Parts: sequence; C-alpha cells; structure tokens
Amino acid sequence: MEVKSKKRVCISLPKKYMAALAKDYELDHGLIIRELNPYVNAGYVQAYFEEWGVVTACQVKKSPTSGDSKTVAYVRFSSEDEADRAEWAGPHYIGGDVEVKRVVSPKTEKNSAEDRSPDIAVPRPRRSMGLGYILEDAQWLDNESEE
Repeated sequence: MEVKSKKRVCISLPKKYMAALAKDYELDHGLIIRELNPYVNAGYVQAYFEEWGVVTACQVKKSPTSGDSKTVAYVRFSSEDEADRAEWAGPHYIGGDVEVKRVVSPKTEKNSAEDRSPDIAVPRPRRSMGLGYILEDAQWLDNESEE
C-alpha cells in the first residue's frame, strides 16, 4: 500500500516491529542524524553514507526553533540491509560526534521534490582580477637582474 500524503513520516521502532509494519506498507529505510555540525551540507552527508550503500535521498535541515546551532539530516537508502549496515557501523563522526537513529517511513508519491538527491553545484567562474598582463610575460624581471 502506498501512502498518498506528500509529507514524509519517519518512524523509529525496534527491528522486530518493522517486519509487521512492512506487511501493510511499502517502506523506505533510512537514518536520522542528530547533533550534526551546522557547516556540514547534504552532499557531504550523502558521500559519507555511500560507503554502506546507495543513498536515494539526503536532506539537511536546521531547526529554527532550537536555541543551539545543531542540524538534523535524513538519509534514505535503497534497501533495508544498507540502512542496517550504516547504523551498525557507528559511532559516526561527521564534523563532530552525531547521534544516528534507524527509521522507516511509508513510501510517498514517487516524484516528490523533497526526495531528490541534492544536485552537485557547479562552481561559478571567477572574475578576473585584472592581473593577467603581469603574469603573461615576466621578461621585465630578467632585465632588472642584469643591471
């Protein structure tokens, strides 16, 4: 059974109950990472967890209500086994000590914008500083040393 809601619900429960939930729903398997350094981005988190399997989605969000500057991330894997291996490989250190919880969520509509993996940003070309003419021809340095 597929859920029609566009909001993703993450459920943390013991492994023995996940099988019972899987009988009624198609499940996505993932991890919630708490206490994440606010300077760590989604691309870094995704690259970190690709060691244990195929990451199908990765989101990093800052909590606007909490007083501290920590961030929360959600990482979804393509299979239950991959999510289990990533959890069992802990303790994890991603820019600092983090807390990792194994979660499941009923599958939502396929093309939801929140589920897409982050695109790798192409860096903008740098503007010239106007010093190219100095670096092109350094013959004037040779002339001064001869005098």
